[in-house]
Amino acid sequence: MDPTDKEEKAICVIGDQSTSDVVVRLRTQEGRDDWLYCHSVILVKNCKYFADRLSENWPTCQILGSRNCVDVNCQESDFDYHVNLIRLLYIVVDGPVDDLWHGVRNALGILQVAVELGCPKIVTACVSYLEAMTWEESEEEEILKVVPRMGLQAEAILARVQPVNQLAIRNIFLSAVRFATSSPPATMKDLKSSAQEQLEYMLTEDDDAPLLIADDNIKFEILSKMEIMGDFVECWFDASENIVKALKQGSSTNEVVEVKLRAIEVTSKVLEAIAYGTVILPTAKRLQVLKVWLPFVRVTKPIIDSSMMDSENAVLLKMDGEMWQSLESSFVSIILALPSGDQAELLTQWLENEHIRYPDLTEAFEVWCYRSKVARRRLSLLEDDHVMTQSGKEKGLLKKGGKERRKQRKVGLDIDKAFLPSGRSNIKDLYVGVKKCFNSFIYKWYYSL
Repeated sequence: MDPTDKEEKAICVIGDQSTSDVVVRLRTQEGRDDWLYCHSVILVKNCKYFADRLSENWPTCQILGSRNCVDVNCQESDFDYHVNLIRLLYIVVDGPVDDLWHGVRNALGILQVAVELGCPKIVTACVSYLEAMTWEESEEEEILKVVPRMGLQAEAILARVQPVNQLAIRNIFLSAVRFATSSPPATMKDLKSSAQEQLEYMLTEDDDAPLLIADDNIKFEILSKMEIMGDFVECWFDASENIVKALKQGSSTNEVVEVKLRAIEVTSKVLEAIAYGTVILPTAKRLQVLKVWLPFVRVTKPIIDSSMMDSENAVLLKMDGEMWQSLESSFVSIILALPSGDQAELLTQWLENEHIRYPDLTEAFEVWCYRSKVARRRLSLLEDDHVMTQSGKEKGLLKKGGKERRKQRKVGLDIDKAFLPSGRSNIKDLYVGVKKCFNSFIYKWYYSL
């Protein structure tokens, strides 16, 4: 800004009637009519609207002893923004003036008035402020409604909400996949969970299309990651018996207990990959991995808990509580995906063991009890459905038999109600855990391509 401009603004003070040569009347439809005593030299230099109104080519109204009067009509909701803008015309806005805006919403209101009245310096200052500030969700929604109508002069404000090119999306997606399928320290577990949630959101089709369009490179990256995990799970499975045998022979010194803990941590990741379908193992291997690690974990956890009571060992043996919970959940999910006879064998061992509290297989036991109790009826209903399908092809030949089958189906439904008079929703909840082992979204997404 010119030194002369600064001198002018230092001499001219808004509201000073003794030096004012123009009155700005702010008027609303509700009848509000405020007079602001201003100076034409300031208004004309900084605002196109006032420059036009105070030019010789515009009819003016002379009041208050030769003073010019300029009417400005506005909405009641915008009144304060107009007042603030006129005040800002008296302030040097070429430098940092962040403390003048009093927040994003106020700056946005002033910006709208500045664009409407043609105040380029105020527009530039508002844009710079809004572009640099963080926005709350409601403020962002308001900005998206207002700013796009302002054209290029306010375009910089919208830089953060512009669509991103596919290359940038692909790069961040692949980085997120690598992190979400990694094994970070326990302190970063929340970050991993967040990455997994955002990956699912990116790939979900809701009101908007999925953010990512699959190509060969993305498929290759995900497949490679899954193959690496698959190889690791296979290697850990092959070595599990020898690992557990060696650890059982070790003493109960702190070093050995710590090694056992680290082995359980690795096993937790392996079982999680199996439980959630990231790695698919045949039934025999899934059963075997449980027979190896279930007894070891149930005996070792009390030892680790006991060692952690010693303050000297607490740091070395620190293990995230969520890790134990995740391990227990993986045991339950893998058990429930086994044949019912194998489930019965594992649950029998659990019920007869003194370390019944961990892992707690109550959920698996409840589901097994329900499945076993209703198995014959459920399967007989399936057979009835098959017979009814066949009878449809032989229309008119087995009418009587069809009636009998319908009676049987009705009886079957009544029996169904008798088994679960009020607990059907509880059983449904139990199955949520089972379904999780098939709901790895990356796995589902890749194989649906």
